[in-house]
Amino acid sequence: MNTLESRNVNLKTNSLASKPTRARHVVLLLLFVVTAINYLDRTNMAVAAPAMRAELGFDAATMGLLFSAFGWTYAFMQIPGGAFLDRVGPRVAYLWSCGLWSFFTLLMGFGKSFTSLFGLRLAIGFAEAPAFPTNSRVVASWFPKEERAMATAVYTAGEYVGLAFLTPVLFWLLATWGWPSIFYITGVIGIAFSFVWYFYYRDPKDSKSVNQAELDLIREGGGLGETARKTEKFRWSDLRTLTSYRQLWGIYIGQFATASTLYFFLTWFPTYLVTEKQMPMLKAGFYASVPYIAAFIGVLIGGYWSDTMLKKGYSLSAARKVPIVTGGLLSTCIVLANYSNDFNIIISIMSVAFFAQGMAAIGWVVVGDVAPPKLVGLAGGVFNFCANMSGIITPIAIGFIVQATGSFTGALVFMSFIALLGAFSYLFIVGEIKRVGIEN
Repeated sequence: MNTLESRNVNLKTNSLASKPTRARHVVLLLLFVVTAINYLDRTNMAVAAPAMRAELGFDAATMGLLFSAFGWTYAFMQIPGGAFLDRVGPRVAYLWSCGLWSFFTLLMGFGKSFTSLFGLRLAIGFAEAPAFPTNSRVVASWFPKEERAMATAVYTAGEYVGLAFLTPVLFWLLATWGWPSIFYITGVIGIAFSFVWYFYYRDPKDSKSVNQAELDLIREGGGLGETARKTEKFRWSDLRTLTSYRQLWGIYIGQFATASTLYFFLTWFPTYLVTEKQMPMLKAGFYASVPYIAAFIGVLIGGYWSDTMLKKGYSLSAARKVPIVTGGLLSTCIVLANYSNDFNIIISIMSVAFFAQGMAAIGWVVVGDVAPPKLVGLAGGVFNFCANMSGIITPIAIGFIVQATGSFTGALVFMSFIALLGAFSYLFIVGEIKRVGIEN
């Protein structure tokens, strides 16, 4: 009897040992939170903008330039940021990146001139540059390809969750304590989390929470797993290699378009509601949260849709392209807001457009599918550089359109055209989605 009980215990122990742990899901939670903080810190100025314009005397063109400041350094630091990531690894990269961008966000509360605010937004963009290459690297390291789109969707959803549920809070802070309080509070939150990340995150090969069964699951599913590197030196030849593939260029153009819709909502959307549609400020805070919720749902559906297609036997190309192209085409409906002044209709149109943008926002997983394993960080840097040129072009273009015409009508036409360009890029330029630089 005792021998039989002992045998049963051993069988149970072996069964548990062979079951993969879920350490990758804890890692995904960390990515979700840091991405939510990232977007809260890059978007808080959109909420503060109407009050800043009134207090500091900025016109629409000046405000467009100020919105664009983040994009200049964020875009141009993507390649160095990706190389920095490949050199030091995700753990150290996010400690410095999140800590610095949050510190500069806090200092925004003390800015009183265009020059000081512009300089601080440049600094925030500089510090945030390694963030999404790090996200892509972590997902490629920790997740098999059948789970990668959903994992990307979950952390990307962090962009919208923080905005959806905290936008009304930011408007309340604005109305109660003034626009500087928005920057003080969001800055402190980010500084605190940078240390949380450093203490808890490890690569798969260094993690004490992962068992061999989970490492096998990651490796057999095409994840980088135990082969993820921390110290890859930058070489110009690697950059030339990454820019020589049509697949990557198509992905870059597509993400530029997807990010353009995102940047409209991150910069000009609250001002559009308050000034163009004459919506009261606190009401705008609650209304503005609805499209962010829609985008949150959209990004989860996009990731689930892609992974489900892959599990059902569709090709990798079809599984990745269908949600992205569908989202890009549906985003063009943003132009319909020009034809209504009803708050409910306008918010409905904007919610559909932002839902579609969220569904198309799984482009990062395609980088993980396509890039050579040792250059995932650098490939993510190039990808995000191209994508975030929209962070420069979109706010400035909208600012000058509004300044020249006195309305947002032309701006929404512009946004619709860019969304269409992104869908066409995935349809006609990307071609087959497969790993480049190695045998498949």
